[in-house]
Amino acid sequence: MTSKPSRTTFVAFKTSTLGPGEMRKLVLPDDRAIAIYNVDGKFYATDDLCTHGGASLTEEGILSGRIIECSWHFGSFNVTTGEVVTTPCSRDLRTYAVSEADGMLYIEA
Repeated sequence: MTSKPSRTTFVAFKTSTLGPGEMRKLVLPDDRAIAIYNVDGKFYATDDLCTHGGASLTEEGILSGRIIECSWHFGSFNVTTGEVVTTPCSRDLRTYAVSEADGMLYIEA
């Protein structure tokens, strides 16, 4: 029998500090960089690094609605699912569960 790796819930920040259409990087204690997006008032989280060229999506990317485009090679992803939208990207982004409580945002990673 295999067991699933345990996940930890991290406090990210106050939800009021990230407006619709904005994104922010969160670096976890193990140095993983997570990109957090506010899409029309709903929060989503993915790995911050583009799966094609390794660019930071929060630093180099352009968020338009649900789509984040990497400015290095113009590949893009749907931030709500992590799925590739345009090439040259070919591998989906990892997504993370997001929850809100008492005005705070939490990431399960």
